[in-house]
Amino acid sequence: MFKVLSRLLVLSALFFPLTSHAQKRENYEFYKNFPKYADQLIADLNYPWAWGNSKIKNFKKWKKAAREKVFECMLTPPPAPDSYDMKVLAEEQRDGYKARKIEFNLSKYYRVTALMLIPNGQGPFPAVNALHDHGAHLFIGKEKMIRPFDVSDEVVKDADAWAANLYEGQYVGDYLAKHGYVVFSADAPLWGERGRAEGVDRNKYDIIAGNMMMYGIDLSAYMTYDDIRSTDFLATLPEVDANRIGCMGCSMGAYRAWMLSALSDRIKAGASVCWMVTTDVQMTWKYGRSENGGFANCFPGLRRWMDYPHIASLACPNPMLFISGKQDKLFPVPGVEKAFQQMHDVWKSQRSDDKLITELWDIPHSCGLKAQERVLQFFEQYLKP
Repeated sequence: MFKVLSRLLVLSALFFPLTSHAQKRENYEFYKNFPKYADQLIADLNYPWAWGNSKIKNFKKWKKAAREKVFECMLTPPPAPDSYDMKVLAEEQRDGYKARKIEFNLSKYYRVTALMLIPNGQGPFPAVNALHDHGAHLFIGKEKMIRPFDVSDEVVKDADAWAANLYEGQYVGDYLAKHGYVVFSADAPLWGERGRAEGVDRNKYDIIAGNMMMYGIDLSAYMTYDDIRSTDFLATLPEVDANRIGCMGCSMGAYRAWMLSALSDRIKAGASVCWMVTTDVQMTWKYGRSENGGFANCFPGLRRWMDYPHIASLACPNPMLFISGKQDKLFPVPGVEKAFQQMHDVWKSQRSDDKLITELWDIPHSCGLKAQERVLQFFEQYLKP
């Protein structure tokens, strides 16, 4: 038996030699993560469900029908829990607010932990669902938005380093809590305490997302469904004014923020920092970048109906803040400006253009102190009495 295995290994080495470079064929159909016919695909996208393109001319009726189309593309939702059954795991008093670590049922399938910050004083308070970023860094999620406690030193050090890198050393959740907001943050699927038993491996994300599709489930949609349900949960808490809930995030958190604002009536104001573009700019070689976010923001077939700014426009006429960076290599300025204009056209059509704030700053892909201050100003205007 040993001799047979040895011969098989030798033959394998002869016919399938190990090489340090990718094997290539003379003919091919894909280049830099895109099909060669990418420009033709983009040319065929006419977005029939966008406001202005749709046959539905009543805005409220369009909004209802367009939301249904988005949910249809999001595939099967996770079943609702019988009860949230919230439990407090730990508490810590901070400067002007209390930090609370909780767990609750987010669906019948899974129970999650989350972090909350509650201002001192008499509530109920306005609240913000703080949605964490992607960053190809899955070891922490909610801890990117709220300074962690009751965890290992490894998690704290990792979170501090992340805050220093993307948020200029300030936890945006703690910053908002100091100014009188209940702040909530939970892990998205595959981040933090919702990760893999085997440990973090970014390369496994797409494999797992593909496996989830075999169950009729879209992983990115589960993230959005969870954001909607966690906002519903937030509205049930006695410390929260259910009529004054907002959301915010940077990068993937910004994507989550405008998706949540578009699909949940609970959200009264949303702030997105560094995530908005049009597909014709994102999915092309023209700007020297090929998209690799993939499953983190992908709903099957949705792009055949609406583009990103069209979906974000489902938040109209509510107040929305979008900040993008001129130095942001992930989202080229032409695509950002085009998306901003398309959204302004929608808000203008509903005589609400003063509630849509779009700003292009001279910053890279980040949410530093000035951006956080701008987000706070926005919430002070629209969530405070």
